Amino acid sequence: MALLMHKEMGSSKYVRYTPEQVEALERVYAECPKPSSLKRQQLIRECPILSNIEPKQIKVWFQNRRCREKQRKESSRLQSVNRKLSAMNKLLMEENDRLQKQVSHLVYENGYVRQKLSASGTTTDNSCESVVMSGQPQQQQNPNPQHPNRDVNNPAGLLAIAEETLAEFLSKATGTAVDWVQMIGMKPGPDSIGIVAVSRNCSGVAARACGLVSLEPTKVAEILKDRLSWYRDCRCLNVVSVIPTGNGGTIELIYMQTYAPTTLAAARDFWTMRYTTSLEDGSVVVCERSLTSSTGGPAGPPPSTFVRAEMLPSGYLIRACEGDGSIIHIVDHIDLDVWSVPEVLRPLYESSKILAQKMTTAALRHVRQIAQETNGEIQYTGGRQPAVLRTFSQKLCRGFNDAVNGFADDGWSPTGSDGLEDVTIVINSSANVFPGSQYNTSMYPSFGGGVMCAKASMLLQDVPPALLVRFLREHRSEWADYGVDAYCAASLKASPYAVPCARPGGFPSSQVILPLASTVEHEEFLEVVRLEGLAFSPDDVALAGRDMYLLQLCSGVDENAVGACAQLVFAPIDESFADDAPLLPSGFRVIPLDPKTDDPTAARTLDLASTLEVGANAARSAGQTDLSSYNLRSVLTIAFQFTFENHLQENVAAMARQYVRSVVGSVQRVAMAIAPSRLSSNMGLKPLPGSPEALTLARWICRSYRIHVGSELLQADSQPGGDAMLKLLWHHSDAIMCCSVKTNASAVFTFANQAGLDMLETTLVGLQDIMLDKILDEAGRKILCTEFPKIMQQGFTNLPSGICISSMGRPISYEQAIAWKVLNDDDSNHCLAFMFINWSFV
Repeated sequence: MALLMHKEMGSSKYVRYTPEQVEALERVYAECPKPSSLKRQQLIRECPILSNIEPKQIKVWFQNRRCREKQRKESSRLQSVNRKLSAMNKLLMEENDRLQKQVSHLVYENGYVRQKLSASGTTTDNSCESVVMSGQPQQQQNPNPQHPNRDVNNPAGLLAIAEETLAEFLSKATGTAVDWVQMIGMKPGPDSIGIVAVSRNCSGVAARACGLVSLEPTKVAEILKDRLSWYRDCRCLNVVSVIPTGNGGTIELIYMQTYAPTTLAAARDFWTMRYTTSLEDGSVVVCERSLTSSTGGPAGPPPSTFVRAEMLPSGYLIRACEGDGSIIHIVDHIDLDVWSVPEVLRPLYESSKILAQKMTTAALRHVRQIAQETNGEIQYTGGRQPAVLRTFSQKLCRGFNDAVNGFADDGWSPTGSDGLEDVTIVINSSANVFPGSQYNTSMYPSFGGGVMCAKASMLLQDVPPALLVRFLREHRSEWADYGVDAYCAASLKASPYAVPCARPGGFPSSQVILPLASTVEHEEFLEVVRLEGLAFSPDDVALAGRDMYLLQLCSGVDENAVGACAQLVFAPIDESFADDAPLLPSGFRVIPLDPKTDDPTAARTLDLASTLEVGANAARSAGQTDLSSYNLRSVLTIAFQFTFENHLQENVAAMARQYVRSVVGSVQRVAMAIAPSRLSSNMGLKPLPGSPEALTLARWICRSYRIHVGSELLQADSQPGGDAMLKLLWHHSDAIMCCSVKTNASAVFTFANQAGLDMLETTLVGLQDIMLDKILDEAGRKILCTEFPKIMQQGFTNLPSGICISSMGRPISYEQAIAWKVLNDDDSNHCLAFMFINWSFV
């Protein structure tokens, strides 16, 4: 009988095991790998073949078994990393060869043009046109060749177009047909997304990505061809015809519709031919291009309400690499007919960076996500399968896109306006026409009317999209109305509440964010938000004690991502949160525009933005506008969906308009407060319109406190000056705020430090809308009116402890308050300053 020997750890003694004993030990280890498991000991006792082995020897065997398993896992991990590095090195070498070819091509063209230019000086032919045309590549002399001999009904004619598309695509993916410029901000290493580049000086917009995934080429091709699963802007993709080719490939005629990113431009559609084939080296190629009158091929369906865009030769080159992985080359090259959109929006359709983020890298990230899920590298919490979580994300994005676009063939129709064109209201009462749709009335048995969407778009200045969306996500109480949230949540119930009246600021509520899933690079994450009600008016007692839940998708909050669209989309859900839960998404989308320093009068805000300007922008004429404030622009799109019953349609429409206008105003105040160009580089604030410079105001506040009170306001080893004084004042632990000098308590606040803003629960811009008498209770107003003459005569006064109210309606207690006059350099009254000591929320 063969014996297996195992050496005891720390000893030179070998223990002999029979194959049957080893098999029994392996079986026990497979069932109970944990060393301290009681079940393992029970299994050992129940196995007679292990009865003659000492417990210490069995323990040693399990320790050795664990060590060997760890070594195998580590060895496997190192081999996987080594394969990734080898494949990435191969990819970089190929990219280096391509760049060398591009350099050689440019050097040759440069020399050829120089030679022609020098020759033109000694000949009679000085035609610039002849010199320029002679220096162009031969294939560019006739960019739109006609093909009159191609029979659109003959597969051979389509195959000829397909082979031309294949050649042009390969010249872009691995050649020098397009002048590629690598995008900044892409992290290196084996776990990076890959190499991403955008086009420069070519027709349309183009982007290219190369990356490594641990899936076989055929599986990668299958995933990428399912564009609906990963391209969030794809509304529908219909394969009209499939034609097999003699070389084992297939030709597909495809009609695709895409969503418009905003409410201000029409959506695009494509009529394309897709060619799937294999190369001689075994690589899989999927290439695609639009069929037009210049390329030949059958005519597609009429564009109807869509604008027909053109896809130039694009596609995927997928090559197998060592270890069942694949190297992917992705090229997207499209012409979106930029002249059909308003001039202010054209950067959205002219930006290769936006195309790279929304389409090219999105495809590569999706494949990597599937690969890591397949290999078990990603662990999800909550017991949800990755496919189910992806479905939730797709439903949220698709529902929001449907709301923003409001296609008539989905049943959307506009309603009458209230005289202003800032908010658009559309309704969908034909849910039964689309069985299985998220608007199917079977999903919402509580209402018999339909779905209403209120939406608006505007242009923002100097606001990074990622920063704005992150603030909206983390500070929902700054813009949301609890009553409207409750109405939306009640639409899932059998008996919805009455139509609420949207109130500025809404009800105070706190939110708890529960993460569900995130993508590989955390550029997108899915979460559940629990809204906890804290205070209610007597008219809304029915809402008391009710927590509400939102399914929320947030993306694009990485400020380093170039051209990334930031988005926050959410939908109410009930406590059960079933996999087939109905979703009615609302939210925000912020898309960056390329920096532009043209005439500032051309950068006026759209819709509400032009009528809701606040502060300095409202008073500043176009000729006085600082050009630097137009370097960073973005388009904000807002859409909120509500259910309604037929007899309440007008009431819900009025509520929706009022609510969206309230949200727009809140978002604009937030945008002005967080705009980096409006903030001081040292402390994150800029003085409000009409105020002196922040440094001067800080000096006046501290100097006046020292004159009137007789002590220093800022505790420092030596009297600080300049930026240091401003920084100390801003970070002072007590709430310090200034208001205009008036003979009553209706003074308006003009400045507050960080503690003061926290106490009032507002921002620097929102501070302008708060009056002193609104934050004081009845006793506080009486005391201030009594002490006001003393302040004017003596310069300061001490106020006793009391209660005040924040802008969100929350009571605040303070132990003591000091009020003093702030004098300017001419010793005349400038404003009143208050310092609330040891304040806290009640």
